[in-house]
Amino acid sequence: MHILNKIKVSFTFFLITISFAAYSQSSNFKVTLDAGHGAHDFGAVYNGHVEKNIALAVVLKVGKLLEANPKVDVTYTRKTDVFIDLVERANIANRADANIFVSIHCNANRNTAADGTETYVMGMNKVASNLEAAKKENSVITLEKDYKRKYEGFDPNSPETMIGLTLMQEEYLDNSISLASKIENAFDGLGKRIRGGGVKQAPFMVLHKAYMPRVLVEMGFISNYTEGNLLDSEDGQNEIAKSIASAIISYKNEYYGNGSTETAETRPSQRSIENNSSAPVESKKPLVKQDSSNVLFKVQIAASGRKMGLSPSNFKGLRNISMDFDDNMYKYMYGETSDYAESMRLLDEAKAKGYVSAFLIAFKNGKKISIQEAIK
Repeated sequence: MHILNKIKVSFTFFLITISFAAYSQSSNFKVTLDAGHGAHDFGAVYNGHVEKNIALAVVLKVGKLLEANPKVDVTYTRKTDVFIDLVERANIANRADANIFVSIHCNANRNTAADGTETYVMGMNKVASNLEAAKKENSVITLEKDYKRKYEGFDPNSPETMIGLTLMQEEYLDNSISLASKIENAFDGLGKRIRGGGVKQAPFMVLHKAYMPRVLVEMGFISNYTEGNLLDSEDGQNEIAKSIASAIISYKNEYYGNGSTETAETRPSQRSIENNSSAPVESKKPLVKQDSSNVLFKVQIAASGRKMGLSPSNFKGLRNISMDFDDNMYKYMYGETSDYAESMRLLDEAKAKGYVSAFLIAFKNGKKISIQEAIK
């Protein structure tokens, strides 16, 4: 009987230990790192610099830095020179239940003077340079077996065709922008040029199916002699890896806490998404609760982790500011009108005040809808 009790106690202790371990693991911040290209897909190749090798080297360095933090779990889409389908890269992140997905690439251009970094979030804008970037990265699917069936309805040479697919509403746009902004800020600290002056949107297939905040990073141009040499050097890769890792940890601390009893104070991102003619992909969640059945346009001027008073002094003199809290972010909006022409005037006014990354949003019956739907 005494032996049986000891066995019961031991078994109970074992279950508690396993449960605690499982809880500890599940409570960690989960990152999926994606090294672009691989195997027969070399990516861009210039002056002996090969994109697939540089991307993998940097990813492994970022992963090593992150794994030094006991509160972070890292999964990789690849750790060796292998080819992984684009949709499978997203699936790896989904199966890992990752909190963020970061896809790392190198840029290239026939104009060998082109340099600088670019950081993208998933979006359906029509800026020609962004579509060209997506076209280049999406062309990888033609190397996949049976890609026409797998990606039925999508033409990699025409990224706009993704609009015709069943595209997941961008539920994670604000958080994706925040993560991308932190990466750009870290690059800026290295003295790197940030092309376009802000986070960009483009329809990248590798981001399309990842159901979490996700970004695609173009670390620099291997077609540029100076930048290519730096990207292909140990020191250059270490600098970039430290920047990306520090940005990820900063994002973790802001949204998931830093391991202390209090969550780190949240701060507004210093960089915002670049302006373009198409509105960002909308959230499934309503940002405001209204009783009106009319379509209403507002101008979103800021999204921040910090709550601010709505007085004009906090918003460069702008009045009629409203605020809503969604996805752990305070969103600040200027004006309200059912007239589209008037909303464009309000948008111009906000930009003239210095909110150059402001954009229109629309609501119907208190729920957010696309600008295109609102105009119809």
